[in-house]
Amino acid sequence: MNIKLDNKMQLLVLFVLASSIVCIAQSIITTGFVYLMSDFSVSSTQAQWSYSAFLLVVGVMIPLSAYISRKFSSKTIFFFSLSVFLLGSIICYFSTSLIVLIVGRILQAIGNGIIMPYVQILVLRTISEEKWQTYMGLYGLVSAIAPVIGAFLGGFVITIYGWRELFTFFTVATIILLILGVIFVKDNTPTEDYPLDYLSVVLSIIGCAGIMLGFTNVADFGFTHYMVILPIIIGIVTLIIFVKRQSKLENPLINLSILKNKYFTVGTIFICILFACLNGCTALMPIFIQGIAYNSAIFSASVLLPGGLLIIVFNIVGPLLTNRIGIKKVLIMGCILSIIGFVTMMFYTQDSSFEFMTITQSIRYIGVGLALMPATTWALTMVSDKVEDATAVSNTLRQIFAAIGSSMVVVIVALLAGGSIGHNSASVVAFNQTSLILLLLHVVMLILTIVFIDDKDKIEKSNTNAETPDSSNNDWLTFRKK
Repeated sequence: MNIKLDNKMQLLVLFVLASSIVCIAQSIITTGFVYLMSDFSVSSTQAQWSYSAFLLVVGVMIPLSAYISRKFSSKTIFFFSLSVFLLGSIICYFSTSLIVLIVGRILQAIGNGIIMPYVQILVLRTISEEKWQTYMGLYGLVSAIAPVIGAFLGGFVITIYGWRELFTFFTVATIILLILGVIFVKDNTPTEDYPLDYLSVVLSIIGCAGIMLGFTNVADFGFTHYMVILPIIIGIVTLIIFVKRQSKLENPLINLSILKNKYFTVGTIFICILFACLNGCTALMPIFIQGIAYNSAIFSASVLLPGGLLIIVFNIVGPLLTNRIGIKKVLIMGCILSIIGFVTMMFYTQDSSFEFMTITQSIRYIGVGLALMPATTWALTMVSDKVEDATAVSNTLRQIFAAIGSSMVVVIVALLAGGSIGHNSASVVAFNQTSLILLLLHVVMLILTIVFIDDKDKIEKSNTNAETPDSSNNDWLTFRKK
């Protein structure tokens, strides 16, 4: 199901611009928590829901991306998602309470949850497979730079003009995009008369939301609290029912049979571990710098900023290198650099210098940048005729594991520190031990790369030449072609 080449660049450019705007909206509100607490007279935990609710809604929207991309044209998706995002931005600007603000954030998240997966699907539909790495790298560059710029500009805008002006920016930017859409977006994407199984939608929403909510609450309540245990149990049971139901439907919400391709499954596992560790370390480093080493928030941001800029650069360098030297070498380099970064973190102390932490974190970020988009694109090429389902599965799982990683790392370091984190040697040791756990997870990623991951043409050639007397394994060896 390919889109005609005319108008494809207008579509891609506008959707990428739209994705950058909605991506900035995800985390930019975190810079204004203090002001929200003051204006609405709420606690920090309550203010956090303006961010957590956004993440939860995005997580439950992603499983719908396969159906949406089949059922609706690019023009419909563009205008609907941005209109919902615009409405949410306006509500946020005029919000008189935290509840109203959260309602606006939910609408923004719906727009985000539709646009972000669809951009990937659009790239994979319109661009020939041999150029997927390059174009996905360009998309990764935009999606990586948006949060970094957003965090910087967000702090600047909030400090000078107030948090409401953030939503003025989103309102104006979205209106401009909608006007450009009227001019340039043509209704030329093919659609299918694809039925929607409403029970599957409900099951996917409950399952994803339950797991993400449960693990998000771990950091606040601990493992044994009902606000953690109950959502996770409900989420897991519901997802099991969801998976079983998909196998019985003629037109499933997500075609989970793609997981029979072991290479796609391995690539997805690699990505999930990577996102869990990335988000976990994103939460871990400020805890160490501010809570254990007693440095300022500005110091913490300054340590991580060079790495954030480098991950932007290597989001495009990684795919370009993959085209030149192959996926295996690039992912091995990425894993090794990340492992080096975590090895150095095992030697952090309360007196570690700014230069030492900045350099070692930058090494780790380079490793992430090298691996992120190449691994994502490689996994999708393994099931290249089912990019809608593959994108939905990959994005949903990595969103869940990102939530798990960011919460679990905080809990692990606290448990290893004896229950609480503070300016003491026990907390330093706990941080070092948690770094070792993240290191071991990257060793697992390295082993997966060495054993399973290689360029698609080499794997196909190897499978063609290999003797396969057991036909029951054919699903694990067959690549579907367009």
